Amino acid sequence: MASRTPPSRPVGAVTRGTTNPNRLRRMDRWITAVHGPELRRSHDPVAVDLGYGAAPWTAVELLGRLRTAAPAAEVVGIEIEPARVAAAKPYERDGLAFRHGGFEVPLPSGRRPALIRAANVLRQYDEEQVAAVWARLCGRLAPGGLLVEGTCDEIGRRHVWVALGAGGPRTVTFATRLGSLDRPSDLAERLPKALIHRNVPGEPVHAFLRDFDRAWAAAAPYASLGARQRWIKAVRDLSADWPLADGERRWRQGEVTVNWAALQPRTA
Repeated sequence: MASRTPPSRPVGAVTRGTTNPNRLRRMDRWITAVHGPELRRSHDPVAVDLGYGAAPWTAVELLGRLRTAAPAAEVVGIEIEPARVAAAKPYERDGLAFRHGGFEVPLPSGRRPALIRAANVLRQYDEEQVAAVWARLCGRLAPGGLLVEGTCDEIGRRHVWVALGAGGPRTVTFATRLGSLDRPSDLAERLPKALIHRNVPGEPVHAFLRDFDRAWAAAAPYASLGARQRWIKAVRDLSADWPLADGERRWRQGEVTVNWAALQPRTA
């Protein structure tokens, strides 16, 4: 009798699995606004929620939000921990499925995702491992696809993510609930793994946050008009020295997006 080939082991390590409803709403909102048109044009608009955690809330929410921009969108939640996949199965419905896997991003029938969202997944990895994971995930994308990888706090008030395509990193987005912010550098604790250890003098991300704090302080008179107006004024002043990749429409959402080339770490 011919022996059966055992299934390959998923690539990656089990995360803590911490999750909460609406934790990733800021990232989802940005994805829908920025990548929604590409998803609508895609012949197979499938998105992957990679490492969704101990409960399936983020995958369920991602499907609903993507479908506001791309009604044919589908979401596949992928988890490396089998028990989490089993717990999520009852939530499956049209356009939403859950699979066991890791960074190999296993999709049936050779499908390639138009979007991979990996939130709070690489936090536990070493900085030296990030580039290889990014390359592996980007290699699984469909043409024109997007990888969004980043970190947020437990209730989604503060979030920083990197957007990548086939050519590598493109942008870094800082997003926050403005009422919770004392100064922009508060977001430093949510920098993704590729940047969090680079928030030191001499590194571009440290200089960016320093300049952002200075612009925020200079915009203090606008605080009487509300935190949003102060943020917009600070970001507008910041744009004189930093290559921002968005405009006031996104700034009003408590976001600012910077070209990756301006923040990428200096070589050791």
